Amino acid sequence: MSKKVLLGALAVFVVFMVMDFIVHGKLLESAYQETQSMWRPDMMSKMWIFWVVRLVTAYFFVLIFSKGYENKGLMEGVRYGLYAGVMLSVGYAYGSYASFPMPYSMALQWFLYGVATYVIAGVALAWVFSSKMAASAPAA
Repeated sequence: MSKKVLLGALAVFVVFMVMDFIVHGKLLESAYQETQSMWRPDMMSKMWIFWVVRLVTAYFFVLIFSKGYENKGLMEGVRYGLYAGVMLSVGYAYGSYASFPMPYSMALQWFLYGVATYVIAGVALAWVFSSKMAASAPAA
């Protein structure tokens, strides 16, 4: 596994965690309180699963990027993040909407915030791959 993939996965994981805190911990907090009856009563005890999912997603997000990396700057990350974000967020948001009695506005927000998260992660990833920092990092 290359240093760039490891550093990229770490950077993307951090972006995911920060964005999850902002989106789910702040922006959607009141919406979650209004729909409290639809969530698992023991959900907080299962939060570690979200961390594992985000870690696995970060790794594969970076691995796929690394296979097609063209060194075209931050816009390459924006494009990749947009494509991945739409592909992954549409299924997550609208699949959940079709499965749970959630308001449409929540599904739409999950989709839009999800795409934004992946675009930001793509930019961070393009920065890591293009930076000298990744090239000079000590071997893991």
